[in-house]
Amino acid sequence: MKIISLKTYAVPPRWLFLKIETDEGLVGWGEPDLEGHAETLAAKCSELEDFLIGADPLCIEDIWQMIYRNGCYRGGPVLMSALSGVDMALWDIKGKYHDVPAYQLLGGPVRNKIRSYCWVGGDRPQNLIENARALQQRGYDAFKMNACEEMQIVDRYSKVDAILRRIGELRDDIGIDMDFALDFHGRVHVPMAKTLVRELEPFKPMFIEDTVVPEQMDAMADIARSTSIPLCTGERLHSRYAFKPVFEKRAASVINPDISHVGGLSEMVRIGHWAEAYDVALAPHCPLGPITLAASLQVDALCHNAFVQEQSLGIHYNHGVDMNQYLTPDSHFICTDGYLPIPTGPGLGITLDEEVIQEQAKIGHRWRAPVWRHDDGSISEW
Repeated sequence: MKIISLKTYAVPPRWLFLKIETDEGLVGWGEPDLEGHAETLAAKCSELEDFLIGADPLCIEDIWQMIYRNGCYRGGPVLMSALSGVDMALWDIKGKYHDVPAYQLLGGPVRNKIRSYCWVGGDRPQNLIENARALQQRGYDAFKMNACEEMQIVDRYSKVDAILRRIGELRDDIGIDMDFALDFHGRVHVPMAKTLVRELEPFKPMFIEDTVVPEQMDAMADIARSTSIPLCTGERLHSRYAFKPVFEKRAASVINPDISHVGGLSEMVRIGHWAEAYDVALAPHCPLGPITLAASLQVDALCHNAFVQEQSLGIHYNHGVDMNQYLTPDSHFICTDGYLPIPTGPGLGITLDEEVIQEQAKIGHRWRAPVWRHDDGSISEW
């Protein structure tokens, strides 16, 4: 069996799908997403045709190593996101070739469902109580929210007080039976992160994501030693090598690698099993599309330390379109009592509606992250 083509589809709201075709008719789907850079990733996937056309799609590890090691420039968000999409598609093909879910080829499942959470509040957190109650009514018992909007490197304590008041009111309303995670999203610099983390302890968040940006790993480790709140990082790390200091410095007790950014199913499983050796929990990052979620659930099936799965149903980015629209009805993701089932179909376990994909690709997208500025005119972290 040989690879004969790679085709990409930029579809709303902000996703890029990759279809790999073979000369035996088997097709695999991947999602080489890098939010705000769909055109760049489509071009990178096109470049990879020079190496992949004619290759045996069942030789996944050899293809992974070839893409990663070819030339002298390794890693980074563009190469690794393109590699992620290819890797997902190859596991989809291999599972279909053997007529089993991909996880059966990697050791078999350790669970048949996983707890899941949705987002509330949007980029600048608002309507939190209303959104959280709506999730409760849908059966969820966990959610994630942005903790703050723009924050200067050293900001006013009135802003800190406003954050604490908002989260305190939320906790008082939903009680202790519903968990929430807080995402600092790299908006909080080290001086304010230390203050915020300390003040947030009474509200018992499930974890705090990207307390500081991963370039400040030493500072993250210092904060981790000073708090009882689990710290989480990983969505901006693009290979197992980038996770090495996370584990060695004990900078986080939860990691959230993104299977569309970190090298696909192959690399994600390696990282997940490695984290287990440090007693670090796995909470895969996934505010993206249906292929990314299906591939993430394959990892959740395999990694004993996986405990919760992010997903994008109803997320604020998905204006007018959602994941299930790209799937045939029998593949729709349905969360029951706060849990997502592990797909049991061959490959990644889902069937995409190609007619919908082709129609939506005609619309396409040009999604970009918003540009935020502080009151003084300087650029803020989004």
